[in-house]
Amino acid sequence: AHRLTIDALKTGLARPDPPGDDPRLAVTLKRSGLVLPNPIGLAAGFDKNAEVIAPMLAFGFGFVECGTVTPRPQAGNPRPRLFRLTEDRAVINRMGFNNEGLGLYIRRLAAARGLGVIGANVGANKDSGDRIADYVAGVKATWPHCSYLTINISSPNTPGLRGLQDRGALEHLLGRVGEAA
Repeated sequence: AHRLTIDALKTGLARPDPPGDDPRLAVTLKRSGLVLPNPIGLAAGFDKNAEVIAPMLAFGFGFVECGTVTPRPQAGNPRPRLFRLTEDRAVINRMGFNNEGLGLYIRRLAAARGLGVIGANVGANKDSGDRIADYVAGVKATWPHCSYLTINISSPNTPGLRGLQDRGALEHLLGRVGEAA
């Protein structure tokens, strides 16, 4: 269903026609000065490969975040990796950063620049020997083409990744990423 939706959006089968943004809904992020036309955004995960930025912005989202993207393409976790919990009306997602890699992502992100507020969500490859270097590569590649960045270190589906949340590891990661930006 997800792939069919992306393909339908790419071909123009779904034609958004939202009302214009009400200026009262605009939000200015204090530290960065970034202005969102409204506070409702599309989170990373839907458009992992930055394929449908323009249509999603046209649906009226105040911002669209694409990714998570890793330096090299990766298939993600073996299937099945999405589980429906019907009684709980919930879904368990164990995708594992499946994406086409930075190359196509950057070209698509660059082509959409100026259409609206676009976020880039970067991650590390599962088999990386230096995950921090993966984040640095993602930041360097995406920074010129997006409105903001998200550094995704919360995936429980990438073994050892959440170790970057430990204070020392996080300080090292943020220091290296800060130098790259």
